[in-house]
Amino acid sequence: MRKLRIIEHISLDGVIQHSADGDGFAYSDWTAPYRTPAGRDAMFAAYGGSFDLLLGRRTYDLWSSFWPKAPSNPMGDALNSATKFVATHHPESLEWGPFEGLGPALAEGVRRIKSQEGRDLVLSGSSTLCSPLLEHGLADEVLLAVYPLLLGTGKRFFADGTPPCSFDLVSSQAFPSGIVFNTYKVVGALKK
Repeated sequence: MRKLRIIEHISLDGVIQHSADGDGFAYSDWTAPYRTPAGRDAMFAAYGGSFDLLLGRRTYDLWSSFWPKAPSNPMGDALNSATKFVATHHPESLEWGPFEGLGPALAEGVRRIKSQEGRDLVLSGSSTLCSPLLEHGLADEVLLAVYPLLLGTGKRFFADGTPPCSFDLVSSQAFPSGIVFNTYKVVGALKK
């Protein structure tokens, strides 16, 4: 059975949005000043080297406009070779492959994929998928790369209405740039 790991770059106030996405977001690429070779290598290690992707349609479209044209590097090569499982109503318009549409029901599609043999799944970006995946108990682990800044506006990791749940801290790693990688195992219902 495959595991699903959610990996997000997140501000202290919970914002994970990185691009304007047509909505006037003013802080595109806010992670850039904090990027270091050590952070890049740790992020690649967190992905697991060999993985498949679970993506929302917007993230798929953004990444497909960049990664296939990027110079060869370990992360780009892994992203390009990963199977992209995409939440979309129009799978016939997907081009960056290998790919597969999830089908009309997100939870059912992810359960089906997780039950198959194959590489573990990584979800990154795709803010609209995070809360439903947690709500349906489909995420196994969450890695938050926390940046030392407040953005005040933008799409957030947890949408309003995300049900309460509990996590166990697996590891925490701080970098000189101020980023902290916190990895959590999803436990489930809120501990009381």
